[in-house]
Amino acid sequence: SAPTGGSVVFIIWLQMKLLAVNQLEETLSKQMKKLLELKRVQQYAVDVTLDPDTAHASLILSDDGKQVKHGDVRKKLPGNPLRFNSCVYVLANQSFSSGRFYYEVQVKEKTEWDLGVARESINRKGQITLSPQNGHWMIGLWNNNEYYGLADPPVRFSLKHQPEKVGVFVDYEEGLVSFYDVDAAALIYSFTGCCFTQKLYPFFCPGVNDGGENSAPLIISAVNHTE
Repeated sequence: SAPTGGSVVFIIWLQMKLLAVNQLEETLSKQMKKLLELKRVQQYAVDVTLDPDTAHASLILSDDGKQVKHGDVRKKLPGNPLRFNSCVYVLANQSFSSGRFYYEVQVKEKTEWDLGVARESINRKGQITLSPQNGHWMIGLWNNNEYYGLADPPVRFSLKHQPEKVGVFVDYEEGLVSFYDVDAAALIYSFTGCCFTQKLYPFFCPGVNDGGENSAPLIISAVNHTE
């Protein structure tokens, strides 16, 4: 016999319920995949500290080598071929020339920053354009809400949420540099098919102080393996 009005409504309701359950399962499955991917790269966590011998003279580094911010005073420092003399950059003490490595940096309350890795032979004097061609694989935040992959030319992308902590993962042999929003367990941007032949150093730019607007430091954080 033909279904009654009530049973048709029930069938439609049931179909909608099943659809909602399927969509929820799909969302959870996607989120689980993202979490598993972040957990996979977090197992390659390394200890990273900032190298004061490379730091621009107006950068302030913490004693433990984990924090950097821009100060208004340029310190008088002896000449050093390793030091950036024009751009407010600093490299890590550690370098990597094989395998995989991962580290996390807090970018909370900042309006400008650049993060990534650079090859050993990069230019450290005068004005510098950050790009793979020049030996940098970086992403950056400019003007508080403009995110860029610093490719040739830079690629602007939008994010739903401002990341507070960025994970940087490198697979040297694979030629891969990936950036993650740690709290959202989301991939932000990747450079693929890179050809690395030199040591790679973690690279940090806290941006200029901007009258206090951008005074929060970049902080190299201990990796809390995501549950």
